[in-house]
Amino acid sequence: MRKFVGGFLTTVWLMFLLSVAAVAEDGTSLTIYNGGFAAVREHLPLDLKSGINPFTFAGATTTLEPESVILRDPLGQHSVQILEQSYRSDPVSQGLLLSMYEGKTIDFLVRRGQFGEREEIVKGKVIRSGYVHPNAQNPYGGAQQPVIEVDGKLRFSLPGEPIFPDLGQDTVLKPTLNWLLQSDKPGAFNAELAYITNGMSWNADYNLVVPETGNVADVVGWITMHNNTGKTFENSRIRLMAGDVNKIQNTGGLRRDYAAKAAMSMNEAASAPVVTEKAFDEFHLYTLEHPTTLHEEETKQVEFVHAMGVTSQRIYVYDGMDGYYYYGSYVGDQPSYGTQTNKKVWVMQEFKNSKENGLGIALPKGRVRFYRRDSDGSLQFIGENQIDHTPKDETVRLYTGNTFDVVGERKQTDYHVDHNGHWADESFEIHVRNHKKEAVTVRVVEHLYRWVNWKITTETDQHKKTDSQTMEYHVTVAPDQEKVVRYTVHYSW
Repeated sequence: MRKFVGGFLTTVWLMFLLSVAAVAEDGTSLTIYNGGFAAVREHLPLDLKSGINPFTFAGATTTLEPESVILRDPLGQHSVQILEQSYRSDPVSQGLLLSMYEGKTIDFLVRRGQFGEREEIVKGKVIRSGYVHPNAQNPYGGAQQPVIEVDGKLRFSLPGEPIFPDLGQDTVLKPTLNWLLQSDKPGAFNAELAYITNGMSWNADYNLVVPETGNVADVVGWITMHNNTGKTFENSRIRLMAGDVNKIQNTGGLRRDYAAKAAMSMNEAASAPVVTEKAFDEFHLYTLEHPTTLHEEETKQVEFVHAMGVTSQRIYVYDGMDGYYYYGSYVGDQPSYGTQTNKKVWVMQEFKNSKENGLGIALPKGRVRFYRRDSDGSLQFIGENQIDHTPKDETVRLYTGNTFDVVGERKQTDYHVDHNGHWADESFEIHVRNHKKEAVTVRVVEHLYRWVNWKITTETDQHKKTDSQTMEYHVTVAPDQEKVVRYTVHYSW
């Protein structure tokens, strides 16, 4: 029952994926997902007789999920059923052929001389090939050393280049699907083949370039696709699905783990966009406007965005407490808790993903790099971070490093606890020193960690409560000056 339900859900899910692709009848389409897999849809010419037909398809990927295969007539004029399917994902290789000749004697070509000008044939018996199937459970973690018997002696290496009498029985040159197809009537038609394959991925990178002064940025980005499926996809329509699509991971056998970097941005240019975006179900779908060829082992990049005049604000944040936050009575008995000082002032970049700000498109997760132009026009890298999937009209705020010329210092100036009265008072003094030539505004973040009930009784500046346990002071510090913030908090329990 479990196997039936799993197969049924896989089929239903793949049919759902097929609804994404609206391509020409003779085209191939790929929908690539963040999780390192893709849904493949292509057309396969079939000429079947009525009844049972054997058929071999040698154009599959090496990372295909066999249970996800769907074969159908998209026009609904022929009823086609796969009665039996076998999948061979291990094309012929030297290691595979050696395994087929284990226990047998074959020829080995040995080249001798300084430049290998003399050739000699040596006979050797293949005791152990050392070959391990890529999807096999292997306690040794990879291929083993071959063992070859030459003149009655064992060698843990090949004596030369093996020469095989023939390909051996039951070998394939490409990943192959062998089917027994049941057809309700004879005829030739263009069938639709669809399946899920691993070994293909994409991701997003964003590059923000700001001028020497000011924070109006240019945004340039790329989609980077990597194909490691063992197959070249010629002239294909490619779509990229962004979002957290749930997929059960296969843990029954060893599979190669593929990753690809990808980059992405938004474009409001006057020319036709290279990539278009739309909401699809609970995710977002990005479509390359023109068919492209994605070769095996190829990393291909497409510009996704080129937005000008995006306002990106620089923010300074001083979070003076150095350590972990623990809330509750446990820390009430420890006067020194939370008094460790962090002197670093963070630099953060913030921009709004809105149409008014030159963007306004759903941003898939990826790396954001920030550059600033120097006085001579050269670009200097000033930090990077990751963003998660970000809808339009949301604000992106990223930590990019620590400032050199602004420092902070935080110290506890008073602490008193009354266990019988169930209260405690604590006072702090925060210093922010600015060594820049211009004034800076710093957000001083304070965590009220001793208890959930708290009240600020005295303070030199007006605080802003950001959540139930956190507040901020926004202070402006003149060049080569220092700003001191003092406050006292009253806890009760």
